[in-house]
Amino acid sequence: MATVKEITTNIESKMHKSVDALKVDLASLRAGRATPALLEKVMVDYYGSPTPVNQVASVTVPEPRMIVIQPWEKNLLKDIEKAIMKSDLGLNPNSDGVCIRLNLPQLTEERRKDLVKVVHKKAEEFRVVVRNLRRDANDAIKKAEKAKEITEDESKKGVEQVQKLTDKIMKDIDSAAAAKEKEVMEI
Repeated sequence: MATVKEITTNIESKMHKSVDALKVDLASLRAGRATPALLEKVMVDYYGSPTPVNQVASVTVPEPRMIVIQPWEKNLLKDIEKAIMKSDLGLNPNSDGVCIRLNLPQLTEERRKDLVKVVHKKAEEFRVVVRNLRRDANDAIKKAEKAKEITEDESKKGVEQVQKLTDKIMKDIDSAAAAKEKEVMEI
């Protein structure tokens, strides 16, 4: 037996998690400045299993346009270089035998516009996720009403609560996307 409160609390938690996931996704997009989050999706073959770079090396940002990667094991240097070159970051690693330096070039206007499109696409993907969660919540509320677990008034209030929550989450998604767009367009 599900109550409206249980349904909305469950959906609210899932919606907040999707906003957090969007923020993590956007952080891994390359804007104008260096950030260790850029390397989160770069996987290195570490004893036969793909492992994120930040779990096999220390990743630091000594300058706004430079990332320094210092592997904990020297034999990983070449593997990390290969992984970075294979990634879609478009960066050339410079190795001195001890660490790898990644210099981030200034983004071109065309590349910035492409990144903005990617930001909008990711935001839309998460909007769809939130809309699907809203639909699931509304279906659960209607189902509970049909099964006579809740009253018609409770059902209407529940649907309204879910819509208010959805509106709030959509604003969060829009503001996260707008912030990333502003960051990407900064020169």
